[in-house]
Amino acid sequence: MSKAAAPLWIALAAGVMSFRALGQDVKVKTELSEFIFEKAPFAQCHASTILELPDGKLLAAWFGGKHEGDNSVEIWMSRKPKGGTWSLPEAMTHFSDVPKWNPVLFRDAGGRVWLFFKVGPNEREWIGAYRISEDNGSTWSDVTYLPAGLLGPIRSKPILLSDGAILAGTSVEAYQTYTAWMLRSTDSGRTWTIHGPLVYDGIRKGLIQPTVWETKDGRVRALMRSTRAIGAIVESTSTDGGRTWGPVTKTALPNPDAAIDAVKMTDGRVALVFNNTATARSPLNLAFSEDDGKTWGTRYILENEPGEYSYPAVIQGRDGNLYITYTWKRERIKHVVVNPRGVKTR
Repeated sequence: MSKAAAPLWIALAAGVMSFRALGQDVKVKTELSEFIFEKAPFAQCHASTILELPDGKLLAAWFGGKHEGDNSVEIWMSRKPKGGTWSLPEAMTHFSDVPKWNPVLFRDAGGRVWLFFKVGPNEREWIGAYRISEDNGSTWSDVTYLPAGLLGPIRSKPILLSDGAILAGTSVEAYQTYTAWMLRSTDSGRTWTIHGPLVYDGIRKGLIQPTVWETKDGRVRALMRSTRAIGAIVESTSTDGGRTWGPVTKTALPNPDAAIDAVKMTDGRVALVFNNTATARSPLNLAFSEDDGKTWGTRYILENEPGEYSYPAVIQGRDGNLYITYTWKRERIKHVVVNPRGVKTR
């Protein structure tokens, strides 16, 4: 374990962050707002993922290097014990000849922690890979490569369905064709079946990177990033555990061709982090739905200054709080903790 790095505090713990939404100031109590690291052995970073372990420890991972797509880009990880500070970033990959992309952390029903990621010169040529930890992230297996055509969870975390299956959103970015798919595993990730495609009628280069949750009545909902040709977050619903999917339609939420992430909370609400604009990666917003994504309430602003604030990851901790990480100007990864009990949905 590397030495703990003193975090750069953006606000005091248990402080108050002011969010601007719908033309008015909405103050939301934040438990914490911080950078995961102050200094790092890379110039740029992007695409974070976060996981809570049973003892309250947090793991966060992202990719970092000279710039996105450069051969210097590796997957990096930091750890934060409950009540402690983030450790110095540790490289989880060591390939000098090819860039790495989009890590995804996931803990399966058996307690194994997965670190999925992609390896390849670009999105059209990358392949899926992973490492596994049997001791909650203390040690890790060697890298295993997925078979060609199986990329694993592409950007957002998989979920455990009520029937015991793992469901993960994935997508393929081919020449002039972007398509989302779903992966299901009923044997704890040893084998996977592919379901879909999820496409927006009439637009081939349309959508990628699904985020999914299971509804109260057992359906599965998916929200997806779209290209500028669509310009809005799109959605689809499955009534059979992700095996087949209904039509892909636009939501009322804009999307500037940027990643999103959602989590179904224990109180039944869904929390969504996204860029509430069709043109840029600022502002970055938090919204809640009380009806499994049919409608969304106030778009609270997490960031609204010039720059890029993007690729969020959101989970709900055992304490009920929302733990959110995201890209901060490609320079750092920011971590924000929000108590959803103090946030009005509308």
